[in-house]
Amino acid sequence: MALTGLEIYKQMPKKNCGECGVPTCLAFAMALASGKAALDSCPYVTEAARENLDSAAAPPIKAIKFGKDSVLGDETVLFRHDKTFYHPTTLLISVSDTLSDDELNAKIEEIKGLEFERVGLQYSIDGVAVVQESGDAARFAKVAAVVAEATDKSLLLLSSDPEAMKAALAPLASRKPLIGAATADNYEAMVNLAKENSVPVIIKADGLDALEELVVKAQALGYKEFVLDPGTRTPVDTLANLTHIRRLAIKKKFRPLGFPVIAYTSKTEPMEEIMEASVYVAKYASAVVLKTSKKAHLLPLMTLKQNIYTDPQKPIQVEPKLHSVGNVDENSPFYITTNFSLTYYSVEGEVETSKIPSYILPIDTDGTSVLTAYAAGKFEPEKIVEAMNACGIADKVKHRNIIIPGYVAVISGKLSELSGWKTIVGPRESSGIVSFSKSLT
Repeated sequence: MALTGLEIYKQMPKKNCGECGVPTCLAFAMALASGKAALDSCPYVTEAARENLDSAAAPPIKAIKFGKDSVLGDETVLFRHDKTFYHPTTLLISVSDTLSDDELNAKIEEIKGLEFERVGLQYSIDGVAVVQESGDAARFAKVAAVVAEATDKSLLLLSSDPEAMKAALAPLASRKPLIGAATADNYEAMVNLAKENSVPVIIKADGLDALEELVVKAQALGYKEFVLDPGTRTPVDTLANLTHIRRLAIKKKFRPLGFPVIAYTSKTEPMEEIMEASVYVAKYASAVVLKTSKKAHLLPLMTLKQNIYTDPQKPIQVEPKLHSVGNVDENSPFYITTNFSLTYYSVEGEVETSKIPSYILPIDTDGTSVLTAYAAGKFEPEKIVEAMNACGIADKVKHRNIIIPGYVAVISGKLSELSGWKTIVGPRESSGIVSFSKSLT
């Protein structure tokens, strides 16, 4: 059972030094109890107290690392606005060992092509799940080796046969794959195999009661690098289990279920599968295994994942420097906007559509939109002039015209006065840039 804030406080040094970033030891103890602080932040805690406080200091959901750079779990809140989510859901594409060699190679090439760029961010699929469906241990090991050779993405090896898993894992242990699943019938062999190779293992049982019981048995083997699978394969049941597990781990500090959870899509129609996966990404799955590997299907899911796992206190921003669209010259128009990613790329897209090479200068507004930045005093003439001087736009164009968003037309007079340039009030919305640009020629 997790300790309360007052129980933790009794073991604090009570110096109230503030070196932990919190004014008092009592406040630090409360933050520690709620999972919002780390015990290592206190430089004066004794070793005896540290040993006693291990359970309270540990995150409510254990961090599990596997593969190239995949991190599962280590979350501290139910809702993003409470603080933030830290580790985006790992998306893996399923590859069956029943595929022919040609089908396997085609599937791998399709997976390797799942690279996207959107609003300045790079998206890619996180890993590949090799699934034994053939019943042939040698074939499973071969497919796993082929996939590992062809891609550096994180690997998940799925087989209920410990001997088949042992054969497939042996040459790939250095890649630190996630393996599974350990069930009531094979958990000793699977957990010991994971322990011997220092890789995480999926613990699978039907229902939360059975899952808790199996986790306790697996931990008794001296290993705790687990990912949970509550066994359900329908969206409604999986959603219920994901929510219950997260609430028990976060709110109740229930340690047997304080591990990341993996979910598997059950729908066969690709768009229905993506909708199902979207539910799991939104509601607490640390990893999701999908069947579809088509770009058109996966981009919306990756976009949703990125939006959910963006820190709400740190908006996505572009670098506040002078950007050029097309083959700019000394006559190219000069647009001003903010460095909020969605605002900037909306403007850039419309400028590109206008087919008039132009300069765009995003002002550093801490990633806020035009009206928000203006209301907060971050989109003022003084700051715009400072950015113009720093980027050297005066040396790049022979005209002296600035185009500002229509929503901040009120700053046009002062901007002209401070800069010595003519301020042109552009459209309020970026969608008006194409028609507006025709008036500049």
